[in-house]
Amino acid sequence: MTAVDPILASVYARLFKSITDEMSLSVEKTARSPILCEAKDFVTGLYDADGKMLEQTENLPILAFSLAPVCKYIKDYFGNDIHPGDVIFHNDVFSLGNQNNDVAVYKPVFSGETLVGWVAVKGHQADIGGNVRGGYNPNAKEVWQEALRIPPVKVYECGKIRKDVWELIFANIRLDIVEHDMRAQMGACNVGERRLLGIIEKYGLESYNAHKQYLFDASRKMIEAEIAQIPDGTYAGEGMVYFDGHHEGSKFTIRVEITVAGNSITFDYSKTDRQTDGFVNGTFTSSASATILTLLQMVNPGIPHNEGMVEPIKITIPEGTILNASYPKATTFGNHLCPPNADAIIRALAPVIPDRVTAGWNNLLCSLTTGLDAEKNEPYVDIGFMGLKGGSGAMNGTDGYDHIGMIDASGGVLDQDYEMFEQMTPHLLEKHEYITDSGGAGCWRGGLGVETRFTIGSEDTQLVTFGDGDFEPAFGLFGGHDSILNIIELTYPDGTKIVPKNKDLITGVPKGTRYRQIAGGGGGYGDPKKRDREILRREVRNGMISAKVACEVYGLEG
Repeated sequence: MTAVDPILASVYARLFKSITDEMSLSVEKTARSPILCEAKDFVTGLYDADGKMLEQTENLPILAFSLAPVCKYIKDYFGNDIHPGDVIFHNDVFSLGNQNNDVAVYKPVFSGETLVGWVAVKGHQADIGGNVRGGYNPNAKEVWQEALRIPPVKVYECGKIRKDVWELIFANIRLDIVEHDMRAQMGACNVGERRLLGIIEKYGLESYNAHKQYLFDASRKMIEAEIAQIPDGTYAGEGMVYFDGHHEGSKFTIRVEITVAGNSITFDYSKTDRQTDGFVNGTFTSSASATILTLLQMVNPGIPHNEGMVEPIKITIPEGTILNASYPKATTFGNHLCPPNADAIIRALAPVIPDRVTAGWNNLLCSLTTGLDAEKNEPYVDIGFMGLKGGSGAMNGTDGYDHIGMIDASGGVLDQDYEMFEQMTPHLLEKHEYITDSGGAGCWRGGLGVETRFTIGSEDTQLVTFGDGDFEPAFGLFGGHDSILNIIELTYPDGTKIVPKNKDLITGVPKGTRYRQIAGGGGGYGDPKKRDREILRREVRNGMISAKVACEVYGLEG
């Protein structure tokens, strides 16, 4: 048995992280869609031979914890029929995928004839077939109206492309850019494969296996120590979902019971409302990912993200609930059930760990525009990343983050480069800036939201909206104030004003239509009158808080 060297284990941990980081950079630099290269709506992961997570680079956290379950599924699915040079695609939400548009590439890594690991990249594709270009169809009731389902399928086998399979997939996808982006993901997997094999060649397979298990054990102990600091007990919280895309006035409740016992924690969603007959449902994987990433906001951020970190976390989400819809329900909205799920968890744990939770984060209200760019004579798809999210909630000792964007390394305000937006679409950007007084007031202020305005530049544009942020603002905690509601509105060239529903599909939007979007801020934390006076004066000078609100809400004098 190989002896474990703690210093070498630390080297392994950093090497694993460097692999997924390099894979991430590879996608960022080679993908064509702004969804990947700017908004970085993708994740990269490294796994051992059994599909256990070694490390990941979480550009978009909701995707990050969706790779490992599918990796294990693929290993079982193919059994012994896995070979060097295989490349496997997957997006199927009914075999542990999280969202139809999030298509993953998996590649097994062999040292000689021995399977030693997996590398994977999952990214949100600009189109994935289905009834609506771009993949979001608020009118959908079943999966076939949303997307092309891709259960585990080899597109390369033993290093040779399966041309028939490749062409079958891409014949059902509208945009050529998707094929290029999938090749970028495959290239990143090749990078990861080379780097992992380099580590094993340097240190040996026995050392690799012994030290990865040591890392799993160390991470498990670290997360168990964090859980043990939460008082034992069972805590309940709720989050709301508004309108399923079909039934006016419909609303649904996410209910979680969190049981802490020693160093283990269980999230039970058995009392959550039943699945909808519309567009608004989630999958087990997307919902479980949301649960994990919300908990991680409340614990030591230095815990390595590997298999050991998730082992003490138990999650129960019965099939047939809005968080785990049964086949063949529509589920594309599922990733966007993360905010109300997080609200439920925060409300449950706030009374017992008040210094670890944030106030509410601004809920999503997003739009997607598609059409034909007449100057290029090319179709385009744009998810309005620059204006879709708003601010995060404050916590004890820290203001919320101003406009979190996609919660990735790009940062909110720069989530979508202004000039690239105008290069990749026919639209003309007019305004994108923080909104005064949009962060919930508090001793610690909620992050600011943003206002976005642009002129639509294509005839017969199609607009899809999805989210819940126009119904419920981000909530304050412990005397902190709520934020403001989100808004999307269109003004047609003839002066007609349209306010889309929060799950809507509008066709025939004319060129010259003015688009306006408000994304609210995060909730405040604590009594606003206790906010630092000098910070408050500086914020008034900088236009972040108005003089009126500073006086009337914060109690600033002079």
